Amino acid sequence: MATEGAGPTPGEYIGHHLAHLANKKQTGIVDFSVINIDSVVFSSVLGLLVCFVLWLAARKATAGVPGRFQAAVEMLVELVDNQAKGLIHNAQSRKLVSPMALTVFCWIFMMNFMDMLPVDALPAIWHVAGPAMGYSDHLRVVPTADLSTTLGLSVSVLIMCVFYNIKIKGLGGWSHELISAPFGTSKNPLFAIPLGLVNFLMQMIEFVAKTVSHGMRLFGNMFAGELVFMLIALLGGYATLSLTGGLLFVGHLVAGTVWTLFHILVITLQAFIFMMLTLIYLGQAHDAH
Repeated sequence: MATEGAGPTPGEYIGHHLAHLANKKQTGIVDFSVINIDSVVFSSVLGLLVCFVLWLAARKATAGVPGRFQAAVEMLVELVDNQAKGLIHNAQSRKLVSPMALTVFCWIFMMNFMDMLPVDALPAIWHVAGPAMGYSDHLRVVPTADLSTTLGLSVSVLIMCVFYNIKIKGLGGWSHELISAPFGTSKNPLFAIPLGLVNFLMQMIEFVAKTVSHGMRLFGNMFAGELVFMLIALLGGYATLSLTGGLLFVGHLVAGTVWTLFHILVITLQAFIFMMLTLIYLGQAHDAH
């Protein structure tokens, strides 16, 4: 990671922390031809953990006075259900969408929460264990700071939108909507075909834009937060090498504490925004233009 006998430079330190445990050598920070094993493993484990916790809450739920754990889960369920009712008016669809939205919120929150762990904690352990098992020493623990993860989630939402568009409106009804909205149709064949093509193109642009922005928003915020934590860690590293290390160490503690407290709000807000956009897009799939 650095020249022999010397510590890593700031660029080498950040570059090392931005590299994934992957199935082959990466050509850049974002490389969709590479399977980021660390993102797959951490997101899968956290997803199973979320499902287990929610299952445990449902299993232990009682009709009497709820405990703190049950009360917290019930408040979260009620919050998501109220948002779903306001955006999706089909009660049958909400039987699937509401639990899915709750799972998405909790899952993304847990993936975001990995950013709250000390930057060098798990990577330092893997730096020793990884090469010993025949893997690289790179490890990133925040799945939502990986664009392939967030775009995978947003593409899944797109697939559900297509499913509900066909289910609610029928294949013929949705096909007609694709060529008639947003500019309408014309009875004149001379204008009907070009207008239909323009409508279809606008619809495709809308789907692509919503999907890309849905995933990029979450990735951008989490990637930026991860970089700030790395810069704060570098400040602490310089504190041990500088004559003014005491002041730098105090700055490291203050900056780390302030950013951590602020980041708690960020990771929660990003999970909530992703969930709300999911509900909004699925609600739009139920509504006719």
